[in-house]
Amino acid sequence: MTSNAETGRKRLTVKERYADYVPEFLERSKQADRVSHNEVFQPANEHTRALVNRIVGSLMKPGSRLLGFENLRELYERSQAGESCLIVMEHYSNFDIPCLYYLLMQHGDAGREIADSIVAMAAAKLNEESRIVRAFTESFTRIVIYPSRALKAIVDPARFAIERKRSNEINMSALREMVRRKKHGHIILVFPTGTRYRADNPDSARGLPEIDSYLKQFDRICPIGIGGNLLLVNPSGDMSEDWPNEDIMVYKAGELIDPREFRLMCRAECPTDCDPKQYTVDRLMDRLAELHGEVEAIREELGA
Repeated sequence: MTSNAETGRKRLTVKERYADYVPEFLERSKQADRVSHNEVFQPANEHTRALVNRIVGSLMKPGSRLLGFENLRELYERSQAGESCLIVMEHYSNFDIPCLYYLLMQHGDAGREIADSIVAMAAAKLNEESRIVRAFTESFTRIVIYPSRALKAIVDPARFAIERKRSNEINMSALREMVRRKKHGHIILVFPTGTRYRADNPDSARGLPEIDSYLKQFDRICPIGIGGNLLLVNPSGDMSEDWPNEDIMVYKAGELIDPREFRLMCRAECPTDCDPKQYTVDRLMDRLAELHGEVEAIREELGA
């Protein structure tokens, strides 16, 4: 299999291929380059979203589709009825959410309703990495968090102390905002790996044990598997250096999961030498892997 790096060397980066869009992205961008605990909820920028949709549309090949729409529709209806609802989705690129929105829009008003209700949990670095990355990511409604792995990368003790305080403030505000939104008809979306999958890093495919705490806070969960990739990861740069890739995108929303029953089942079968939280998240990732296998089989039939 050709690696992202091998494929990408032959191609322009996203900021090079869509250079004509960059000035408008930057002009339309509204969010600050540093996130504080007072700014964790960031509603979608409709102006930049229109630009992202054009880019996604130019890369998505015929045959692309969203399967299991009825499951997302049920999730949405439950959220409107007062249940707290969560999407857990595979993560391959920073275009995963734009692709989901784009495919939802192909389902008319019902798809638009679902898309408009989604609030994604997103890392602060997407605001702070670069102006172009920030302009892209603010196109979709999100709650900003400070991932624990970002703290682990800080080696200077003084800076670590400052950033730990900041991370605590951001994450406490993010938790309150998530609770507020899920109680008012919004569907929360989270990537259980917390990072994009990279073939050269097997750990990037493993779900974080912290996701178990999400499961405790929701009434229903919808898993979504992804086949295809429109933005290949460039390990040497930020998202603006990633490589656009024309592809057939197939998403599948699986049957809804009752997280309480799921956690009880996992706890009952968890080996004594395993962390129950990690074991539960590993089983959740197995569900996503099953969906991924199904959509890849479909993509193969379509010639991807």
